[in-house]
Amino acid sequence: MTDIPVFVNGQFHHVPTGTDVAGAVTRHDTALGEKLARAEAYATDGRGIEVPPGAVLAPGAILRVVVSARKRDDADA
Repeated sequence: MTDIPVFVNGQFHHVPTGTDVAGAVTRHDTALGEKLARAEAYATDGRGIEVPPGAVLAPGAILRVVVSARKRDDADA
C-alpha cells in the first residue's frame, strides 16, 4: 500500500491510501480527532465545504478542522 500526501490545518502528512478524513485528523492530532468523533468539531476541504469524517481522501487533500463550543444539531447522538 502506498502513502498519499494530505494537509491538515496547514501541516503536511503522509497517510496510507484509503485513509478517511477522521483518520487523517486523528493522525494529525489525537485530541482533535476525538472532537471530530464527538461532533465537537467538523472538517472542511480546501474550498471551505464541509466534508464527512468517513470521506476517503485523495492525494493532495487539504483539510481544515473547525472546533465548535457547542455540539452540532445534526450530529448522531
